[in-house]
Amino acid sequence: MMSVRAINGCFIIRTATTGCAPPVSLFRHRIQRLRSSHLREFSKSGLGFPLLRQNTGGGDAPSCSACIHSLVESVSQELESVSRRKRSRISVRASVKVKLTSYGEVVEDKLVNQELEAGLLLEFKKDPERVLLAVTHRPDGKKNWMVFDQNGVSSSIKPQQITYIVPGLYNFNHTELTDFLQRAQDNLDTQLLEFAWMELLEKNKPVTPEELAEIIYGRSDPLESYCAHFLLSKDEIYFSVLESKGSRSIYSPRRTEQVEELLRRQRVKEAEEREFEEFIQLLKSAKNAPSHTKPPKSSWLANDKVRENIDSLKAYAIDAWASIDQRKVAGVILKSMGLQKTAVSALNLLIDIGYFPVHVNLDLLKLNLPTDHSDAVVEAAEILLSESSDLDAARRIDLTHLKVYAIDVDEADELDDALSATRLQDGRIKIWIHVADPARYVTPGSKVDREARRRGTSVFLPTATYPMFPEKLAMEGMSLRQGETCNAVSVSVVLRSDGSIAEYSVENSIIRPTYMLTYESAAELLHMNLQEEVELRLLSEAAFLRSQWRHEQGAVDTTTLETRIKVVNPEDPEPLINLYVENQADPAMRLVFEMMILCGEVIATFGSQHNIPLPYRGQPQSNIDVSAFAHLPEGPVRSASIVKVMRAAEMNFRCPVRHGVLGIPGYVQFTSPIRRYMDLTAHYQIKAFLRGGDNFPFSAGELEGIAASVNMQNRVVRKLCNSGLRYWVIEFLRRQQKGKKYTALILRFVKDRIASLLLVEVGFQATAWVSEGKQVGDEVEVRVEEAHPRDDLILLKEVL
Repeated sequence: MMSVRAINGCFIIRTATTGCAPPVSLFRHRIQRLRSSHLREFSKSGLGFPLLRQNTGGGDAPSCSACIHSLVESVSQELESVSRRKRSRISVRASVKVKLTSYGEVVEDKLVNQELEAGLLLEFKKDPERVLLAVTHRPDGKKNWMVFDQNGVSSSIKPQQITYIVPGLYNFNHTELTDFLQRAQDNLDTQLLEFAWMELLEKNKPVTPEELAEIIYGRSDPLESYCAHFLLSKDEIYFSVLESKGSRSIYSPRRTEQVEELLRRQRVKEAEEREFEEFIQLLKSAKNAPSHTKPPKSSWLANDKVRENIDSLKAYAIDAWASIDQRKVAGVILKSMGLQKTAVSALNLLIDIGYFPVHVNLDLLKLNLPTDHSDAVVEAAEILLSESSDLDAARRIDLTHLKVYAIDVDEADELDDALSATRLQDGRIKIWIHVADPARYVTPGSKVDREARRRGTSVFLPTATYPMFPEKLAMEGMSLRQGETCNAVSVSVVLRSDGSIAEYSVENSIIRPTYMLTYESAAELLHMNLQEEVELRLLSEAAFLRSQWRHEQGAVDTTTLETRIKVVNPEDPEPLINLYVENQADPAMRLVFEMMILCGEVIATFGSQHNIPLPYRGQPQSNIDVSAFAHLPEGPVRSASIVKVMRAAEMNFRCPVRHGVLGIPGYVQFTSPIRRYMDLTAHYQIKAFLRGGDNFPFSAGELEGIAASVNMQNRVVRKLCNSGLRYWVIEFLRRQQKGKKYTALILRFVKDRIASLLLVEVGFQATAWVSEGKQVGDEVEVRVEEAHPRDDLILLKEVL
């Protein structure tokens, strides 16, 4: 199959043959020496070609001699035109040098650069992405030149910036740049390169822009030479730069196999560009759609390429891109959307298209904490729930006759602990702290255990809970459930009248929780002092005795206000925010707090007595003189000042360490094994001893290694929980009525009159300027001037 194309008076014949360059005789024949454009020029000058005219029948045909005379005259003018063009081309070369090319030919040196002078038309590199045409105006120093570019801007350029000097043009007027550009644009056709490539490939011949102009345009005038240069400089398929010097370059035709590969890559690139443009249109459509009609999140994950683009934007939004390429992709997307290349732009775009909710937790994404459990872990958990046997069944004591109180926040998903109490005949109080028994199901080193260790702790956020164990196993197997028979590890304690420990035991047990109480309902029952709830009153009495005894041992009171938030429908733009302020001095909270400390002391004492490696926790007091803070009001103000001078906690895995702040000789966290992995390790160790041996799952050294990784993870989670709580408190304050007043306690002065304040109504700390005369512990009234949760910004102003 063969196609024929006429290019400026030259016919090029192409065949469908591939794999080699067709011979020149098959695809290019000059059938005219005079171009059609020349004929038009002659026609405009009043010169014609009688021999080429047809006789239309309106008169006699011209004589033969007249035709010959006319033809000779026309050819003479054409020869004169060619002569002028040759002189123009010669003027481009400042000098002619001879050298031997890599093709073995002795030729003129085609890389000699033209000397710069005023009035030259040249192309220069404005920046890495742009080249402009300009006219030289005057020198600027020894080497630089002032130029007027195509945009009408005057600037100084270096010789290194010049990419091409248009030959044959002198004293060019910069006002004609626009016209020159337009004519060049009209003259560009990238297909011309393909035809020239086939001819030059067969001859195995390099080419300059001017020589290429002769091939594809039939002339090398300034306009055609520039067009040829432009095509070559932008070409990535057919030609490569063979040699270059200054603004002069020689190009070589690529081999056929190279061109075929580059064309294949070009097709792939074009397909990717079409796919990318479709993605951009999808983004724009979703961005402009009403909130209730935006595409669901799942729709952005169905296509691999779309998902990769979305992942790039997500990574950009949290400054966590996995590679430079991912960062570049996000940058191109933002630029295509007309947005700045910033993390905020990427975040807002993902919110605008409906992929992220308005209140997306960026810290959760940045920290990359595990949320859902893998299918393998869930499957392993379900097997444990249905098939595992209780190794301690024969050794469990039956405590189902006891009235059992489980007290926790109202939205607690799993319950780790519960309490019982009775008065002995001698008047002493006996207490049971019942702790859930997850080690009934999970063994050290199992798949479920390894996942729990990796997580370290359950994550409790205002918007969601991410449990340490798979939910079904935690809720249906491990958790204490009201009215149901549950496995537990029960710590019993008999208190002396001064609150110290007289007797204790640690046993596997069976219990049946009687009440599931919130702190509010427990406090209400205590206040009502009901005769039928004598056990609850005994627990409260025991808590009071314990508190007194600990303070006699040097315990430091650090009770304060604590904020708890639960967000309903967090995916909504304006979700419901339930905010609770809990006073740690509240009787019900104090009751539970004291019983948990009592349990920790007993486990530490039990472990020390039997040489059990455990995660013992201690905290030196640093010789805190509590009397130095006696002038401050009790509660949050005094606690805040004391906490500032307290030393960090310490751990020992062989023997107890005194916990001076709690006022006890040793302490082990034991009461939250479903939520905290280090509590679970204590259960593993204690239960191994209760089974009658000293073959503990972990040595002291192994516990230390586990604690190092788990505590590191816990710090990350704590940071996440604190930032999440702060975000939603600020969002809560943002929604309140403008000008609303809040009572605040001055905790301390940060600098000059800038004070750290505790907003009593919301349990939230922030800073603000306070007036002269105010002291630590004073109350002030403030109002919220600005609140921007995404920027972690809250501005308070004192109401005077």
